Amino acid sequence: MKKKLPPLNWIRAFEAAARHLSFTHAANELNLTQAAISQQVKGLEAQLGTALFRRLPRGLELTDAGAAYLPAVHESVERLTVATEEVFGQGRTQLLTVRVNMVFFMRWLAPRIHRFRTLYPDINLRFTSNIWVDEHEKSVATDMEIRYGRGRWQMLQSDRLTHDRLIPVCSPEYLKRCSQDSVQPLQRPDDLVHHTLLHVIGYEEGWGYWLQQTGHAHLPLSQGFQFDTLITALEMAALGEGIALGRSSLVADMLENGRLVAPFEQQVPTDEAFWLVYPPHQLAHPHAEAFRNWLLHEIETLETESE
Repeated sequence: MKKKLPPLNWIRAFEAAARHLSFTHAANELNLTQAAISQQVKGLEAQLGTALFRRLPRGLELTDAGAAYLPAVHESVERLTVATEEVFGQGRTQLLTVRVNMVFFMRWLAPRIHRFRTLYPDINLRFTSNIWVDEHEKSVATDMEIRYGRGRWQMLQSDRLTHDRLIPVCSPEYLKRCSQDSVQPLQRPDDLVHHTLLHVIGYEEGWGYWLQQTGHAHLPLSQGFQFDTLITALEMAALGEGIALGRSSLVADMLENGRLVAPFEQQVPTDEAFWLVYPPHQLAHPHAEAFRNWLLHEIETLETESE
């Protein structure tokens, strides 16, 4: 028959007393009296049916049972302490939660977030993904959100973060392979009919829009691959699996470092963008305004540098 789990205060008293080998020092640590610690340990020993300490004239000594019990008790107390601090500790209620579009986080926000941390080292952030989250769930336990769309969401305030151009991109190896293949060149948009297009579900301004705006609406659209996130399509393009339609704000560094190349000159402005979205009343969060101002400043600085 399994023994009943002892009360937590008894366990805590034993763990502290075992570390210090002193009821007095354990009492000081736990803000209790020496008598209370001694009584709780006695209760634990009575429930376990064995002595955990030998009471010596000058301190305590663990019995074999106490020494065997201590490692598991110590680990459990430590884990509980850490979990309690993480969930309920100082500053926990001040945690700013931002739900983020995954590709924007990986390609734009993550490389810059160290600057926010430098300016605001005491502000703790929690980022969550908005993949597969319905509209009702999006408003739960979230202070702000970065969404992709046209900026029109009922009962929400939004700040535009990007002004993108749509740019077909592929890996340099893919382009080189095409130039060596007389059957499948990739020199102008008409050549796209011979290639695998990487589509992203949910983007209104996708490949069909780019072809229409560049005067190539007559081209049949390749089914290619379909993805539910742009970050996946861009990674597949970088791996040489086809041609993705990148957003300029998200592929600038990949074009600069050579992971991706743009095979055509045609670039199309897009009305869709990334937006910082929040119910106006939620800016009452003590750190929301700081994050919003920093984010908009980063956008303004980037736009100024690109002019």
